[in-house]
Amino acid sequence: MPKKRHKPEEIVAKLRQVDVLVSQGQSVADAIRSIGVTEVSYYRWRREFGGLKSDQVKRMKDLEAENARLRRAVADLTLDKLILKEAASGNW
Repeated sequence: MPKKRHKPEEIVAKLRQVDVLVSQGQSVADAIRSIGVTEVSYYRWRREFGGLKSDQVKRMKDLEAENARLRRAVADLTLDKLILKEAASGNW
């Protein structure tokens, strides 16, 4: 059975759905099973996305992608700087 990748908006909706089911009297385990995910996934999602709205989740994911892009750029520039420094030290 192939794994399904949930989008952040879907995750927030499923977390809200579990909250509603629990407030209606279902146990947490039953509510998690009814949304079709494992308990491990639910608790991981709750730790990462708990208390966020869907627009905040989208903004967070955009910022994470930008942060990763900037980290790669800094790593490339640092490597270039080290190469240039090593090459320049051989000229003296």
